[in-house]
Amino acid sequence: MARKKNITKDQLISWYMEFVLDNNHAPKSVFNFAKENNFEESDFYKFYSSFEAIEEAIFSEFFHHTLKVLHKSEEFETYDTRNKLLSFYFTFFEVLTANRSYVVYALKNDKKDIRKLKSLKHLRKEYTQFVEDLNIDRIELKQETLEKIQNTSIKESSWIHLLITLKFWLDDTSTSFEKTDIFIEKSINARFDLMDIKPLKSIIDFGKFILKEKVNFN
Repeated sequence: MARKKNITKDQLISWYMEFVLDNNHAPKSVFNFAKENNFEESDFYKFYSSFEAIEEAIFSEFFHHTLKVLHKSEEFETYDTRNKLLSFYFTFFEVLTANRSYVVYALKNDKKDIRKLKSLKHLRKEYTQFVEDLNIDRIELKQETLEKIQNTSIKESSWIHLLITLKFWLDDTSTSFEKTDIFIEKSINARFDLMDIKPLKSIIDFGKFILKEKVNFN
């Protein structure tokens, strides 16, 4: 009898993706999955509690690989917030395109409402943290509760935008998904233009000045 393999997290992900693409369904059990790949069932649970957990991890790995590619470029660190987010999107969707068959399989059942997909739960957490770390310009509200609401709004709207882009990419039939690239560029630029708070800051500063000086317009 052949000796059982010592396995890694990356191997489990690779074997799982290969299995579902070959069979168009998840393995029937962890036992069968372990037997087919010649490792102990107990070793699976050292990394993942279930197949659902491995599905969540796969999208996290796509995210981590994207960041790894971005941080290899010295130029990325010099980009402003808008261009960092654009770079993230273009790179992330390149990673998804390289794994499109799996992504389509994973999202096909809930394609109409991908917000409900459990497999995106970890990705959501990591992506919204990434957005928070970008320090997108925001209005200084000087009130903790309002600041929290504003921060949450930016993160949640960013997550919804990523999901909308993902849905667009899934439906895109253009060669090399060129329309998705156009969608990414135009939608992110539009978002940042709408979020440009410099004019609003000027209005607020002017309002504060008026109140402070108690200017009489009569």
